[in-house]
Amino acid sequence: MTPRRIRAAALLAAAALALTAACAAPDGGGTRSAAAGGGTEPKIPTTDVVTGVKKDPAAAGLLPAEVRKRGTLTLAASVGGSPPGAAYLPDGKTVAGQDIDFADAVGKVLGLRLKREVASFEAILPALGSGKYDLGTGNFGVTRERRKTIDFVTYINDGQGFAVRDDSPPKKVTDLTQLCGKTVATSAGTTFEATLERHRSRCAAAGKKPYEVKTYAEQGALWISLQQGRSDVVMSTINGLRYAVRQQEGLRFLNEYQRLDVGFAFKKGSDLTPAFRAAVNRLKKDGTYDRILKKWGTEGSAIDASRINPPAQG
Repeated sequence: MTPRRIRAAALLAAAALALTAACAAPDGGGTRSAAAGGGTEPKIPTTDVVTGVKKDPAAAGLLPAEVRKRGTLTLAASVGGSPPGAAYLPDGKTVAGQDIDFADAVGKVLGLRLKREVASFEAILPALGSGKYDLGTGNFGVTRERRKTIDFVTYINDGQGFAVRDDSPPKKVTDLTQLCGKTVATSAGTTFEATLERHRSRCAAAGKKPYEVKTYAEQGALWISLQQGRSDVVMSTINGLRYAVRQQEGLRFLNEYQRLDVGFAFKKGSDLTPAFRAAVNRLKKDGTYDRILKKWGTEGSAIDASRINPPAQG
């Protein structure tokens, strides 16, 4: 690596190690990590776009009677990643992100208090089925496999993409065989890991050396692996990659690979989904939806309308 990249990698490593040591999430659901920034805190917008949201009686009326009476739901949130999805502010305890704003806004539309608990990404979906949580957020993409056990209410369209160092090929990945022989870094328990594992055999079929998949629980460690040359490519969310490379020297967003609808996650057969769909659509009508996307720079992820369990794109 060049001296400049060595310095950047060292700063990233120091920041991530410091945060990992000092900032264990309060419920044991992960750690607070430095997502990007060459040793500085990510620039996370804090504009309040939710406080003014009003309750919509029609949407709230779709909730089960016992939920309306109780007035609360338990929400599991994955906050171990980076903006724009969900991250910690510099105070180390306040969560912020697109997922956070959408959940809070929907809660206001429905007249509910969402009791948010931080949990690890890979633990949330199984816990929904057990009844531990009422719903979950974590930029969960709607896939055929997940739809077998989970119900979704969509609120954005994101997907899968790639990032590399400035001095690294390829220029675009349209087929996973272009990754053969390379080391790909991604997050554990995600659609990215599943996609890579599902297609790994294609390299051997093409007479090429298979790619190696390295998974990380923390976004900070994932980016350090790329900066230090231990990984050649990062596969992650389109929005997350674009946000991260804007704040890191020497990296570039490669391209989108596959689009996925993203939604609130519920146990299969949940009777909460009609109310949540109505609430998201209400946010679109009153302008809150567009304000949230503008705040996080994700206008390209807008959907026309919220849907329950749309046909999976991947």
